[in-house]
Amino acid sequence: MMRKNMDKINILWTTDNKITVLNMLAIYVLNAKSRGWWKEINVIIWGASAKLVAADTQVQTEVLEMIHSGLTVEACRDCSDVCGVTDDLERLGVNVRFMGQSLTEYIKQGEAVLTV
Repeated sequence: MMRKNMDKINILWTTDNKITVLNMLAIYVLNAKSRGWWKEINVIIWGASAKLVAADTQVQTEVLEMIHSGLTVEACRDCSDVCGVTDDLERLGVNVRFMGQSLTEYIKQGEAVLTV
């Protein structure tokens, strides 16, 4: 399948491994934004990552920097509800919504998806 939107990447963030978040995910997306590697960068908080974001102030700071840098940050409402962190994520400015259909659409539209 030929990718239609070659200038957008969706980062599916599922890990609760803080080392990976700080030393891969956050560095990559912030550099990608500031250096223009992608026109659009969308970070999707899904699964265990929702709990990590809500519990860790250092990770919250990275999420806030992503948002303030112009990245889109979304989270799966089902996951955040199960973890009891929906309000915490929304307070940070994360767009919390049901993500199954949206992720499927991103993939079907040929958008790049990187899972961490």
